[in-house]
Amino acid sequence: MTLAASRDGYGAALLKLAEDPKVVVIEADLGKSTKSQMFRKEYPERTISLGISEQNMMLVSAGLATSGYKPFASTFAIFTERGFEQVRNGIARPNIPVHICGSHGGIHTGTDGSSAQSIEDLAIYRSLPNMIVLHPSDDLSTEYLTTQLLEMDSPSYTRTARNKTPRIYDSETVKELRIGKAELLEDGDDVAIIACGVMVSRALEVSKILAEENISAAVIDMHTIKPLDGEMIDYLAKTCGCFVTIEDHSIIGGLGGAVSEHLSSNLPCPIERIGVNDHFGESGQGDELLDKYGMGIQDIVNAARSAIARK
Repeated sequence: MTLAASRDGYGAALLKLAEDPKVVVIEADLGKSTKSQMFRKEYPERTISLGISEQNMMLVSAGLATSGYKPFASTFAIFTERGFEQVRNGIARPNIPVHICGSHGGIHTGTDGSSAQSIEDLAIYRSLPNMIVLHPSDDLSTEYLTTQLLEMDSPSYTRTARNKTPRIYDSETVKELRIGKAELLEDGDDVAIIACGVMVSRALEVSKILAEENISAAVIDMHTIKPLDGEMIDYLAKTCGCFVTIEDHSIIGGLGGAVSEHLSSNLPCPIERIGVNDHFGESGQGDELLDKYGMGIQDIVNAARSAIARK
């Protein structure tokens, strides 16, 4: 089993995108952590480091985009929120294609503690018109989806993770990924487990445990939170009839919220949401914190059983 961090995929993607001379990278003091330093090392003349100035980073990126450049701006997920007003009014409202990456999202970030663990970023950016919101599951999917952003005419927010998790894709299967289209990793007809980010590997573990109980679980990587793949959700509602969503994010407004909204308007059926249940995190090891806050393997298994019982 190969372990890798999705933030490494972001850095690799920037190097691939460098073939376009209009691609520029903007940093806010954290290039080493976000992995944008990989681009800076090779293309210093196309990298702008603004220091600890996230609000400036957002508007400088907007200015570059309106001047014919293709900016990719990154910092920690929690620090992108310092520039939210600038993202809203200077990027999303005029629909300017600036691509923002927030690294170290979720409580899986671990020892940095609650002040650095963004549990609300996906909900915040999902609420903005025109914004594409991505949360890939591994380094390869992050790399592949980030390169697709270059063809988008809208701004985007991508969340990456610091810690290494099991690689979900390989060099061939990753080529199936498309922004806005969920990936069906395991088919099943008893319960649909929809996950994103670092939780996708846990969803796959759970499907194996459930299989031992003769429970057939579909596992879906919902790497694109917005636009949400409603067609996939409708298919699963008809074939499985119940859902479990898993995210290292607040269950309010993130993946669980998005899936619930879609189901309530289209094909209502039971859903159990696994995620951060309306509280902040704390300092600790990533997996330790997930287990403590009800996002462990057994918690997901129990949620699947509960969803099935409610059908």
